[in-house]
Amino acid sequence: MGQHWVNEEMTGCDLGDARLNQRLAVMLEALGDRPDKSLPTAFQDWANTKVAYRFFANENVSEDKILEGHFAASALRIQATDGPILILQDTTEFSFKRSSPEKIGFINESTGRKMKEGRHLKHTVCGLLMHASLAITTEGLPLGLTAAKFWTRNKFKGTEALKRKVNPTRVPIEQKESMRWLDNLQRSTELAGSPERCVHIGDRESDIFELFCLAQDLGTHFLIRSCVDRLAGEGDTTISQVMAKTQVSGTHDIHFRDKRGNQQEATLSVKYATMTVCPPIGKQKKYPKQKLGIIFAEEKNPPEGRSPIIWKLVTNLPVATHADAVQKLVWYSRRWNIETFFKTLKTGCRIEDIRLATADRLANCIALCCVVSWRISWLTILQRQSSTTSPAAVFTDIERTLLDRSMPSNRQGTRRDIAFYMTAVARLGGYLDRSSDPLPGTTVLWRGFIRLADLVAGFQAANPDASSTCG
Repeated sequence: MGQHWVNEEMTGCDLGDARLNQRLAVMLEALGDRPDKSLPTAFQDWANTKVAYRFFANENVSEDKILEGHFAASALRIQATDGPILILQDTTEFSFKRSSPEKIGFINESTGRKMKEGRHLKHTVCGLLMHASLAITTEGLPLGLTAAKFWTRNKFKGTEALKRKVNPTRVPIEQKESMRWLDNLQRSTELAGSPERCVHIGDRESDIFELFCLAQDLGTHFLIRSCVDRLAGEGDTTISQVMAKTQVSGTHDIHFRDKRGNQQEATLSVKYATMTVCPPIGKQKKYPKQKLGIIFAEEKNPPEGRSPIIWKLVTNLPVATHADAVQKLVWYSRRWNIETFFKTLKTGCRIEDIRLATADRLANCIALCCVVSWRISWLTILQRQSSTTSPAAVFTDIERTLLDRSMPSNRQGTRRDIAFYMTAVARLGGYLDRSSDPLPGTTVLWRGFIRLADLVAGFQAANPDASSTCG
């Protein structure tokens, strides 16, 4: 995909050494061309691979510095758009098999085979965690990461075991891993530069009263899926009790794919209300009550074999009408975009196959792959939404020439817009391009870009004087 996009994502990077900055750009371009290959394959020879290993191990290199340029580019893309910006937050885990797992750390406890005495064998899983914030438009176009945090545990302690010793609601938020939700909210809001435009979206793990208060202090918005039936009003009732007395305002249809990938449709009955929500009992002296909008959406008649869809959302955005409630449901459904981003990162970039030995080196490599993963996600949605984007902004002259030749003769007269070239890339990745097929997704696109990189390399080897100008 050429050097142009790499320069855009690296302009704000400063590793303190011009050679490191240059090496970072070269490595990003190499991983962008071959995202699912091993590091030696992506970097083509032992000399470049050895330099990459030294780069990841360099004490002056960190994941924050690697992503600094991408964060700056994300801020520019946010500023170039109008309307609300949805900032999706979520956590993902990367697990690794190592002979010395203590060099990386642990993420959870796994239950293995059953032993003779009836107990299951348990072991701690070696790995790394990442909490990321991804900014998208309300139509779903990814604008880039706005915050990312990596961590691991020297010794994993199960949540249930800790709950037997201490009441988690009594522990200050600053001493919990949950603090990552607040840190990312603050960093993303500051990066975007327009707190009133941001809507921070999270799953049930983000149902944290401290997050509600921080959003109010920053003048920004949140939309999260609730997991706690909090006290409401003067503390004499709960959210669920109030909602049980609230009338259904209407219905909303959603489309989604089940665990098997089959297209599904569901009709949700919708309730909404605005009420005063109280902080947890142990924190009522520290945090004020919040006036929040509550939305309950429930599927009444699910098909056999599938659990009903139930969304209970909490927001500090106004919810005064049924249309307001439906809008928030549509926005929350965009949360799946960050799951797609994580899938691209894990499957497309094959993070868990990387053989780097320490947590710091792995975090540096994952940070670099995050930019590649965002790029693939962005291109996937771009070809569906923006027919006005110039192909020269994405593909070099050589790439467009090769993609022109790769298309069948019956498509030669088709307009050469971004959708034409993205379809050509998808065909290289195995997309059949039949009239009944859905638009190509991230999997066929990253496979297609890998094949395109090989075609470009072959073309340049056969034509050493050919121009590699990037649009």
